[in-house]
Amino acid sequence: MAQAYCVKCRAKRDMKDPKEVAMRGKGGQERRAMTGTCSVCGTKMFKILGKAEAGAKKAA
Repeated sequence: MAQAYCVKCRAKRDMKDPKEVAMRGKGGQERRAMTGTCSVCGTKMFKILGKAEAGAKKAA
């Protein structure tokens, strides 16, 4: 399960229903990110993926 920082819990938590999305980055390049909800409090979470993480998620 994907993990991200929850701002409300102030801790790293598992992301419920994670979805990979595309967002515009610097210079108009596409960046990959994960969005979902905190498994503890239900707050919306967002994590920008690095190049290695995005490639690994696509291959899996």
